[in-house]
Parts: sequence; C-alpha cells; structure tokens
Amino acid sequence: MGEVITGKYEFDAAARVAQTVAGGPRYAPLKLEEVSPEGQEQVDAIRTAFHIPEGRPFPDVSLITLRHPGMFKGQMVMGIELAAKGTIPARERELAILRVALLARAPFEWCEHIDIGKAFGVTSEEIERVIEGSSAPGWSAHEAALLRAVEELIGDHCMSDATWETLAKTYTEQQMLEVPMLVGAYLMTAMQQNSLKIQPKGGFEYR
Repeated sequence: MGEVITGKYEFDAAARVAQTVAGGPRYAPLKLEEVSPEGQEQVDAIRTAFHIPEGRPFPDVSLITLRHPGMFKGQMVMGIELAAKGTIPARERELAILRVALLARAPFEWCEHIDIGKAFGVTSEEIERVIEGSSAPGWSAHEAALLRAVEELIGDHCMSDATWETLAKTYTEQQMLEVPMLVGAYLMTAMQQNSLKIQPKGGFEYR
C-alpha cells in the first residue's frame, strides 16, 4: 500500500520552484512558422476544440511540446476528450486537477489551473481547501470523495471501495471511467512540464 495524503501536503515550495522552474525552459518554444505540417494540424484542432481565436497567441508550453508532433497529437486527443468533451463537470474537473498539481508539486500546472478553475467557478476559498485536501471541512461528501480519489490514485494507484461507492452514487459509468484517466493524464503532464521547466506565471502561491 502506498502513502495516501488526504490532508495538507507540506513541502518546500521555494526549493521545488528552484528545481522545476529555475533556468528553464529546457527547450525554447517553436515559432508558429516552425511548426511541422503534422503539428499545424494539432494547432488547428486545439483552436477549434477550445474556441481559441486565430489572433490569440498559442501557449509556449504547446509550442515546446510540438517539437514532438506525434506525441503531442496523442496528448491532445486525450486532453480534448477529457476537457472539451468530458462528462465530469468543469468545476469538479478543475478541483481534481488542482489536487493533482499540488501532489505532483507542479508549479506550472498549479498556476495554470488556478486561472482555469476560477473561470469555471472555483473560488479562492475552495483553492485553499484543495491545499488542505479531502479531509478539509466544507466539502460535500461527493467533492471530498473526488479529491480523495485523486489522493488514492496518486498515493496507491487505486481508488478504494469506499471512495468508489461514494462517487458512484452521483457519477455515471462514463464519469467513473474518466476519473482515473483524468488523474493519470494530468499527472503525466505535470511530470513533463516539471522536467521541461515550463515557466509559470508565478510560484506556488499557498499557505
């Protein structure tokens, strides 16, 4: 059995930022004109899926990972399925991703999904509670189970029977199938972004 952290996750945020951000990124973002034809297909697909206008700059993190267009395509197929087409409500999805980002000690993913989460209704108070974890007072039974699922999947690579049964009271079969994939996909992304030293807008901002 692995260690499952259900409460506040304490670590040296400054040291983690120094490890995963300082001196980065390890590769420079491509310019759009440098993106391969295969990569350009993915740029167009993402703009369509997420309604990104042509005039809006494409994110540096994507322009870095487009150095490997085939892998980028695989990531984006899963990302679009989970985020643009997913059956888990957007606010709940972002709560789960924020807990993933915290447990992965991922500065870029954390900062990005604070902004995304707020756009989907996650409050500053709830972000503080994400930091405290599934055991924090104030969550509904469903919300606590969702965060606990993240904690169990990262700590023990399996959702417990009790957590599954609580979530399954309110989630459909499709949503239950999505939960482990959501956690795994964003954990994988955090590993990549940490290792590439992708630059966040800020450091870990939590107390």
